[in-house]
Amino acid sequence: MARLSLDLVVPITAAAAADAERFGPKAANLARLGHAGLPIPDGFCIDAEAYRLQIAAAGLEDQARRVTSPDPREARCAALAMKLGLLDGSIVPDLLEALLAARRVLVAHAAAPIVVRSSALVEDRFGASFAGQFESYLGLETEEEFLTAVRSCWAALWATRVLRYMATHHANATDTAMAVLVQPLIAARVSGGGLSCTSDGDMVITATEGLGSALAQGEVVPDRIMLSRDGMLRYTAGRVAHSIGCAHGVRSAMHVRAAERCLTTAQAIELGALLRKAEELMGMPVEIEWARDCAGFKVLQARPLHIEAAASAASSDEIWLQHPRLNGHPAGVGRGAGRACVVNCECELSRVAPGDVLVTKVAGPSLSQILPRVAGVIAELGGSTSHLASLARERGIPAVLGVLDATQRIPDGVQVAVDGVAGVVRWMR
Repeated sequence: MARLSLDLVVPITAAAAADAERFGPKAANLARLGHAGLPIPDGFCIDAEAYRLQIAAAGLEDQARRVTSPDPREARCAALAMKLGLLDGSIVPDLLEALLAARRVLVAHAAAPIVVRSSALVEDRFGASFAGQFESYLGLETEEEFLTAVRSCWAALWATRVLRYMATHHANATDTAMAVLVQPLIAARVSGGGLSCTSDGDMVITATEGLGSALAQGEVVPDRIMLSRDGMLRYTAGRVAHSIGCAHGVRSAMHVRAAERCLTTAQAIELGALLRKAEELMGMPVEIEWARDCAGFKVLQARPLHIEAAASAASSDEIWLQHPRLNGHPAGVGRGAGRACVVNCECELSRVAPGDVLVTKVAGPSLSQILPRVAGVIAELGGSTSHLASLARERGIPAVLGVLDATQRIPDGVQVAVDGVAGVVRWMR
């Protein structure tokens, strides 16, 4: 048992860490990039077999099977039992020893708090990114926090939003498993995302100050940098929103960020080179997450990118061209139209009917539950590399994010058109 458990925890620098069937595509893709010389954080990976070991030790196999019950109440109770069993159960002793030993080595070497990230065997695959559906825990200082985060990543496989996402992708939590990626927290001065290819063949980089969680969650409008294969094309400054609470109580306030850019031209070009290298190594267009600390850039994640060909000028509907227009950050796929349903917070999502175009403020991944029934998404916050943009791309849902004052400018109930490739929104007056 001890030998087995030790093999379940491997450094990200080890050749075995690139095995997606053991450590999930998120960890495996990052390991591959690191092995090829791209800058990534240090860390270690916890094999999905460790999760299976916990399931068996806690006697949860029967509960796992019951999650697929046709009885909704039984299925919900079984999913709750899975989460509680993984959160509360004692970690298998030999595995616990290996986890703590690996953490001690990482903390001593990095001299920084750590990050624990899910790396499910089903995520970061083409057609099923699961962007923002699982869990990541940042800035963990103690052994107790570390172990709680590992348990929570295991339990995240049974979260309600994950099970709903799986149902729409014909996946089953019982048939998969959860690996975990553990790394030091990068003291990011700037962070963001990148798309190695757009419909026009260019690259897109998004950037914001500090850690990238606000960008991923669609809570800021990042700087947007367009790059050709030869250099800089265009730099658009972002915006920061300060939310004061539920929109039913008081409205959020949008403030334009200071004029200084998050990245210099040289830094943007350097990051573009990393994007191209990641694309070459993975053999396909990619979407990355990155951070920059005092030592330089670090690639944090790489997943397959969905792209769509640009429309010809002749394909534009002349009728729509006569109506008001707003611009934003395109998710990169799809064009659609429907009735605008303006919601100011998640409390109002029940108002969204099939075929509506959702017009909202924050572009968070929690909106994934309504993507199957909308004709498009328009959000005041977020950018092309936010998690919601990734989810929209994989479903072919047109989405434009970072649209200033969309919920105030677009009247509720009007017909609205969304171009998720050009980043243009128009509505009927």
